[in-house]
Amino acid sequence: MTTHRIRVGIDVGGTFTDAVAVDATTLRLVGQVKVPTSHHHEDGVAHGIVEALGRLLEQTGHAPDDVTFLAHGTTQATNALLEGDVATVGLLGIGAGPGAVLTRRLASLAGLELTPGKGLPLHYAHIPDPQDPAAVAAAVAELKAAGAQALVASEPFSVDRPEGERAVAEAARATGLPVTAAHEITSLYGLRKRTRTAVVNAAILPRMLATADLVDSSITKAGVTAPLMVMRCDGGVMSLDEMRRRPLLTVLSGPAAGVAGALMQERVSEGVFLETGGTSTDISVVRRGKVAVRHATILGKSSYLNALDVRTVGVGGGSMVRVTGRRVTAVGPRSAHIAGVPYACYADPDDLRDARLTTVSPLPGDPADYVVLDAAGGRFALTMTCAANALGRVPEGDFAHADPDTARAALAPLAAVLGTDVPTAAVRLLDAGVNQVRSVVDTLVREYRLDTDSAVLVGGGGGAAAVTPHLAARTGISGRIARNSEVISPIGVALALVREQVERIVPGATQEQILAVRAEAERAVVAQGAAADGVEVEVTVDPQTHTVRAVATGATELRTQDRAHRADDGERLRLAAASLRTAPSEVRVLAGTPAHTVYGTSTRRRFRPARHPVRVVDADGVVRHHSPDAHVEATTVGGAPEVLARLVAENTSYGDGGVRAPAVRLLLSSRIADLSGILDPEPLLALARGELRSRAADEPVVAILEVRT
Repeated sequence: MTTHRIRVGIDVGGTFTDAVAVDATTLRLVGQVKVPTSHHHEDGVAHGIVEALGRLLEQTGHAPDDVTFLAHGTTQATNALLEGDVATVGLLGIGAGPGAVLTRRLASLAGLELTPGKGLPLHYAHIPDPQDPAAVAAAVAELKAAGAQALVASEPFSVDRPEGERAVAEAARATGLPVTAAHEITSLYGLRKRTRTAVVNAAILPRMLATADLVDSSITKAGVTAPLMVMRCDGGVMSLDEMRRRPLLTVLSGPAAGVAGALMQERVSEGVFLETGGTSTDISVVRRGKVAVRHATILGKSSYLNALDVRTVGVGGGSMVRVTGRRVTAVGPRSAHIAGVPYACYADPDDLRDARLTTVSPLPGDPADYVVLDAAGGRFALTMTCAANALGRVPEGDFAHADPDTARAALAPLAAVLGTDVPTAAVRLLDAGVNQVRSVVDTLVREYRLDTDSAVLVGGGGGAAAVTPHLAARTGISGRIARNSEVISPIGVALALVREQVERIVPGATQEQILAVRAEAERAVVAQGAAADGVEVEVTVDPQTHTVRAVATGATELRTQDRAHRADDGERLRLAAASLRTAPSEVRVLAGTPAHTVYGTSTRRRFRPARHPVRVVDADGVVRHHSPDAHVEATTVGGAPEVLARLVAENTSYGDGGVRAPAVRLLLSSRIADLSGILDPEPLLALARGELRSRAADEPVVAILEVRT
């Protein structure tokens, strides 16, 4: 038996459930298993989760007590909405006078379309006075009689005055039905949008509650005492109790698990993550060490659900090539998996004898330009993976690796039709697929203003080698395939941090109000099991929408990583120079803490001031932060308040757009405290003082400032 404790991540997919064990100290993969997802078992997907856990512990030689962290991601909520398999919702509208007009209009939410021809099952009842027990009881009884399986209470301006929704929700819970108050789902204004988000949450609530109870009891019976966490759609995890309250946060969590793996295992600080399966590629962004998140569209309507900004392209490792005449016209969207045709590159060479190229419609209604091989061993598909293997782009040991000679033999008939050689035919095939992916990547690079000098393309999923290497070659952006790419999603689940986001609309927010939102987010992740000493909180204030947003993250235990590799001074310098696109001799060490070193150089521009790009490199040699032009100053915790006050005063800009304090980041111990979301100098300095609190006066601090124009 091993003495190392492990973190377990389980990804429940539509077909298979993947589980991985990661060493809790080194964070290295120590085991992985795959079992069929148990949709039709009496215990539902919980059975597959426990089966995967049992096999994993047996494979790695661990006992249930060795599990220090257990989390699972699930597509159940997403699938329920896609398939229209949801509960009937009873909507309790609250209000009198003009407010009644607004809430009565919410009855039209029954028109939300789940699937073609199937609307959201919703019934509406009105409550003029939430403090009238008889009126509340009558409305609840009306909805229950109509078949409601979950209830939502909604009232105008409940964000500021939640008492009415609370009173109705409390009374409604006596019926035994699950109840949601709209203000508990989001604290943002917009009655219809807020209620719509709460209604969708309620529609999946009964099913997700049943699953949560089954998983919880099954894991407990298995002897695991670690807290059970669930993957969120924004790249973090939440407690099981929080999932019981807001199951909507698990919608779209599948792609979030993969990018969490890229962020935590691959330590990406700037770049694009591409998770490629057999049929499609999910594309998401990591900017300055954080996943890109936005309000998701659900059932064709905008919502207040903060989810990973993921763009999906219908090109994957199994996408089939399409040919017209002597020209490759497209790749996909139909894949070999959906067409039920095996990949040609995995065929036995004898089965490819006498191969003849022909075009077909893979499924009824498809264009008849998809290429297949009819050979001695049957029919085979020419795919992106076949082309990548023919060019030697798929390394040995990779999930998608095939014998390059077999792949080249498979592409020979295509090359003959195109009138070229096999390598050129393979490149044309990959170009046709990758060009579709590239257009989305180019858009994301522009939208998020990624620094292409330091950005990296990271491929995950079983089909990563079919897309990412060729995309990197075509764009000139550095690219690599993630380690253990085929299980990057469960690795992301195993390594994810507890996360909570609190949003408030506060016009003219004061320093105290901003700090209160920050404190609320911090308390929320601690309540869900995060170690209080390791919580990090990023606060942003949007002066246009008056939104104060605090995102808190923390691990369930303070991590003391015993990494096998530590980069020496020379290696870190070379890595910084490579990121800065200059020679090591042109790079200087500007400052440092025990965990980070700050490197910089100067770039001269004709008739314009010189720029001072900066890179922050950690002890492992990973570039954790980069800036195109920054001022760096080293100090201590004791001296930091005075130094920061001076630096902020010197670098704050004033103009028609108002006051704009510099973007500030502080290197503290092993952390990079990001204060760049605050534009007002006073709240900025107050948050900085909060980060410095309870630290030794002689502890080193490095301030990195970027002037906003």
